[in-house]
Amino acid sequence: MAGAFGVSVTGLRAQGNSQGPMGAPAEHHVTRIGTEPEPPAPPSLPVEEIVRRFSLKEDEYLKSRPNYGFRKSVRIQEFGPDGGVVGEFLRVTEYQKLADGRVAMKAIEKPQSTLQGVYLAPEDLDALDKIPAYPLTSGQLAKYELKFIGRELVDEVDCYIFQVKPKTVERAKAYFEGVVWVDAQYLEVVKTYGKWVTDQGDMRGIAQLPFSLFETYRENVDGKYWFPNYLRSDDSLHTKEGEIPVRLVIKWTDFKPAGTGPSTPIAPE
Repeated sequence: MAGAFGVSVTGLRAQGNSQGPMGAPAEHHVTRIGTEPEPPAPPSLPVEEIVRRFSLKEDEYLKSRPNYGFRKSVRIQEFGPDGGVVGEFLRVTEYQKLADGRVAMKAIEKPQSTLQGVYLAPEDLDALDKIPAYPLTSGQLAKYELKFIGRELVDEVDCYIFQVKPKTVERAKAYFEGVVWVDAQYLEVVKTYGKWVTDQGDMRGIAQLPFSLFETYRENVDGKYWFPNYLRSDDSLHTKEGEIPVRLVIKWTDFKPAGTGPSTPIAPE
């Protein structure tokens, strides 16, 4: 693949910055839950059929995701020359779908910030919610080129690896460019790493910060769906005083089906 991504996962990782996100974070673990026995390994399938099957599951997860409430934390950190944290922002919120279809949100912890080189406006954080979680739904496949590049374990899950590149780019719509890891038995996406691009260049999750490459892990919920539960991005902020390493970590936890009620009362927006 041309551009920022090489033709191997090793090459992809090597092109990241010194604080690059690749490598399973210590606090994260990919696992599958449920009581159904594992099916036998699928037969050797054409790449096109593997892609078709996991894209249909992406359709299902995209449709099912709004029916679950969850807790979400957004953490942004600044690092000093010694690698220690010198500033941090943290916001924790809880979301729940109401009976009328609206989504209610409540701040669980008052946002706190000790960031020294970064100012965050509410609209900056809102931009993070616009990063699509499922870029390769069946309706989007025709807009991408996918190339099978090998297999790799993501924690305990044996995965096929695909490079993804948009066939064309537009100004009004961002497209995913990167790598996806697909469960080799169940043919489901369990991890993605890449960026969102337009004909103007890379799309940033927060306008005031340089984050553009995102590594996202998913959690198997109710033995049925793979929902994003951990996103990380590392980069450097350019300032008059020099480069400041910065990190973004978003976690989604405590998934609950709509109607079961949040762990903390939530008021409608």
